[in-house]
Amino acid sequence: MFKLPFSIFPVKVLRKWSHLFLGLGDYLTMFFPFIEIGLKQAKIEEKPREYITICFLSSLITFIFIAVFSNLLLYLADVEKFLLFSITVSLIFSFFGFMQQIMYPRLLARKRVKSIERNLLPALQNILIQFNSGVAFFDILVNISKENYGEISAEFTRAVKEINAGKSQIEVLEEVAAVNPSLFFRRALWQLVNGLKAGSEMSSVLTEIISSLSEQQVLQIQKYGSQLNPLAMFYMLVVVIIPALGITFLIIISSFIALSESATKFAFWGLYGFVVFFQIMFLGMIKSKRPNLLS
Repeated sequence: MFKLPFSIFPVKVLRKWSHLFLGLGDYLTMFFPFIEIGLKQAKIEEKPREYITICFLSSLITFIFIAVFSNLLLYLADVEKFLLFSITVSLIFSFFGFMQQIMYPRLLARKRVKSIERNLLPALQNILIQFNSGVAFFDILVNISKENYGEISAEFTRAVKEINAGKSQIEVLEEVAAVNPSLFFRRALWQLVNGLKAGSEMSSVLTEIISSLSEQQVLQIQKYGSQLNPLAMFYMLVVVIIPALGITFLIIISSFIALSESATKFAFWGLYGFVVFFQIMFLGMIKSKRPNLLS
C-alpha cells in the first residue's frame, strides 16, 4: 500500500469510494498518458484510471475541507466577498495537490533510479566474480537477490520468483528491463540478454558493461564538479556577501530613521531566518545534483 501525498484520507479509504468517479477517471487518463509507465516504474499496483480517480477524489475532499474551513474563518473575520475568496484559494490548493499526486509516481521512480544506480556497479562486479568462479547464471541471480543491493536485489528477487514459476531467464530479464526506470540498469540487462541469446562469453560481456559504466561514472563526476563551481559562488554571494551588506545597511538606516528596538530585532532575525532557510535549500540542491552512479 502506497501513501498518497497531500491526502486527508488514506488510500484504502479513498479506494472504497473511487468507483463512483471511474468514468471521470477514464476521461482524465487521456490528459496524462505517462501515468501508466510511471505506475509500473514506481511499483504502484493500480491501474491508471483507478489511480487518477483516487487522486481526483482526494483533491475533491481537500477542496471541500479547505472551502468550509476558510469560509468559516473569513466570515468570522467579516471579510467582504469571503465566499469568492475562499473558493478561489480552495481551487488553487486542491489543483496543486492533484498535480503533485499525479506526479508522485515519477518521484518514486526517481528514488528507485538513485537506489538502483548507486548499487549497479558493485552488483555487476559481484556477478562478474561469480561468473569467473563458474557459478551458474540462475544461482547468480539467486545470490544477488539475497545481497544488500537495495532495489537491484528486489528486482532480482522478482525475477527469481518468475523463473521458478516456469518462465525462461531471457524472457524474465527482458520484462524486468522493460519497466525499470533506470536507463543504465536497462542497458546492462539488455546487454546481458543479448549475450545469453548469442551464446557469448558472459565474462567478456560483463567486463564491457562495467567498463562502460565506469566511464559514465567519471563523466558524471566531471559534470558534478563543473556544476559545483557556480553553485559555490552563488552560495558565497547569498549567504556571506548579501547578509554582510544587509547588516551594514540596517545599521546605517536605523541610525538615520531611528528604528525602534523591536523593528531592528525583527529585521535582524528575518535576515538570520533567510540565511538558515537558504543554507538548507542549498544542501538539498547539492544532494539532488549528486551523481547516481556514485555508491
